Formats: sequence, C-alpha cells, structure tokens
Amino acid sequence: MTGQPRESDGHVGTVFPQVAHFAEPLHLACASVLGPYQLVYETYGKLNVRKDNAILICHALSGTHHVAGHYAEDPRAVGWWDNMVGPGKPVDTQRFFVIGVNNLGGCHGSTGPSSIDPATEAPYGASFPFLTVEDWVHAQARLADLLGITSFAAVMGGSLGGMQALQWTLSYPGRVRHALVIAAAPSLSAQNIGFNEVARQAITSDPHFHGGDFYRAGVIPERGLRLARMLGHITYLSDDAMMAKFGRELLGGTPHYSLEVEFEIESYLRYQGKKFSERFDANTYLIMTKALDYFDPARAHGGNLSLALAGVQAHFLLVSFTSDWRFSPARSREIVQALLDNRVPVSYAEIASNQGHDAFLMENGDYFAVVRAYLERVARECHA
Repeated sequence: MTGQPRESDGHVGTVFPQVAHFAEPLHLACASVLGPYQLVYETYGKLNVRKDNAILICHALSGTHHVAGHYAEDPRAVGWWDNMVGPGKPVDTQRFFVIGVNNLGGCHGSTGPSSIDPATEAPYGASFPFLTVEDWVHAQARLADLLGITSFAAVMGGSLGGMQALQWTLSYPGRVRHALVIAAAPSLSAQNIGFNEVARQAITSDPHFHGGDFYRAGVIPERGLRLARMLGHITYLSDDAMMAKFGRELLGGTPHYSLEVEFEIESYLRYQGKKFSERFDANTYLIMTKALDYFDPARAHGGNLSLALAGVQAHFLLVSFTSDWRFSPARSREIVQALLDNRVPVSYAEIASNQGHDAFLMENGDYFAVVRAYLERVARECHA
C-alpha cells in the first residue's frame, strides 16, 4: 500500500506502510547471498526538489518501520517515536522528509526468517542467514537509491539504531551529512553480550523452538520469547525507575506465600513478555541480538576506534543518559573522543534522566531541546 500521511495537530496523522521490492541479491557479511527480498517502510513529510532534506530513522532491537502517526484501521497503533517525529516536533516533518524502515530480517513485513523462501516455498526458518549492522545499512542504501536520495541530511537512531547511524558514516561517508547517535555504543561490552546470550538460550531451549523451524510445526516458542523480553525489560530500565514505578507493592496487599504473581513488577514483566511473544518472531530476535554482538567498527583496526573513524565526513550529535547502565555515557564518550581525535565536528549531550536505557524513547525537555536545536541547524542547510 502506498500513500502519504496527513499532518495535523502536531501529529503526522494516518500513515501507510509501503513496500520496496529488490530483485538484485544482497551479498551479506556472513558470505551468504539473499535475494530477491523486500523492505517495508513509511515516510512522513515531503521530499524537497533538491532531495536533500531526507532523514533516515533507524530502529532498535524490537522497533519497526512504524516510527510516527497511526494506522486508519487502528488509531491506537501509534509509531514508536511519535513523540519525536511530527510537525513542530524535534524531527519536524514540515521541514524534513522522514523515512522509517523495517530492517532486513525483521518480522513486520521486510523479508525475514518467517518469510517464504522462493526456493523451497516454505518459511526460511533456521536457514535465514545471520545479518550485521553493515548489511542493514547496505539494504537501506538501496532503498535510498530507489527513492532518488543520494545524500541524507541526517541518519539517526537510538540504541541499535544509533549503531546503524554510526555505520552509515563508515559505509557511505559521502551520503550522510549528519549522524545523530543516541544511547548507543561503539561495541557491546562482555556483560551486554552475556545478557543477549541468556535471552537467546531462553528461546532456543524452548521445546517449541524446533531448531528454528517452528513454523512447520504450527507453534511458537512463546515461553522463550517471554523470558527473553522480561530479561530485556529489566536491563532497559534503571533501578530508580523501577522502584518509582512499582516499588515493592503487592497486588493483594499481603503475601500469598506462593510462586504466583504477587508483586507489581512481576505482573508488569509477565504482561510485557506475553505481549512481545504475540508480535515478534523468535528467529528475528536471535538474528538481531547477534547483529548487536557483532557490531565493532574498531575490530578491523586492531581495536583502535580512532583509526576506524578516520574516514568519516559527517557531523555528529551524540546523546547519552545518566541512568543508562546498559549503554552508559562512558561508551558514548568513547565515540566522541575518537571523533575529536580525527577533528570531526561533534556535539555531545549527557542528559539527566532516571529512565535507564529506555530514556531515548521518552519525552524529556532537555533531550528534546538538544535534538531540536541540532536539527534546526541541519534544516537551514537544506534547500527549499
């Protein structure tokens, strides 16, 4: 389905997913070749005559192409960054043409493990290749080619999305003028890789996983997905945020002395796990967490991030959050220092927040003011 959203009242209004088909195979970092394939995406705002006002929004682990607005059939299905993107918002769709893409390997329309493999006429399942951040960027570049966009005014994202924004400046240095890298890191720490492995083990040890070919059995590894999401949620929030939101409140007021749900935090985590298991594909989760683990631009340069970033041409805004212990401010400062080593123009903001890693999704006056001010400058560089 194609079409442009209608902007009103600070929101982009009703939006329509679009599908781009690619016949030419994509050569992947794992040495596999994938094709044909499709990418699902949404656009907001209008592309100017010079086609130099486009902003690419890269999504995080469980994100989608649905960045802003809502669908006609379900007004409650609001985009995951709707508070950031829209007319008059920090990413102003009255000035920018904004693109959100469901990454290759996803489970929301883009070709992924649950898609039909034309060679077998069955879901790819376990045969779907592993992907890297570099692969996603190459696929996004092909979409940009299709849309006639030779250079992005900015590429931005939070968490895994921020890693993609950084990779854009490495893979296509001449095609991105600004990179907004939010709540991200130049690579995962051993602890973060460990969290991802525990989540993967929860999924692969589920008796309904069937080695990744659970589609044929007509089941899903729901228990594993629930556990993976519950673990993830704990790491995305700060201790202060969890205490403020849930405390040690008992649902019934007094202990039941059982293994049933008693604390509010237990109820919340189980609810989030159940909801996630109903909308996300287990194989996609495995592939995306491995892509997170693999990301390390400095690896090819002996671990020297400054050398890895020596060829970037974009200007940068990096944002971190004080309570984000999963991707701490220190990890953002590593990127800042490597950019400074190369005399790359970079702005950095460390935002006070008690929301943990999820702060990049939350509305915060200081955070939004920083993004707005930076993109004001980007907008002035674009032609009418």
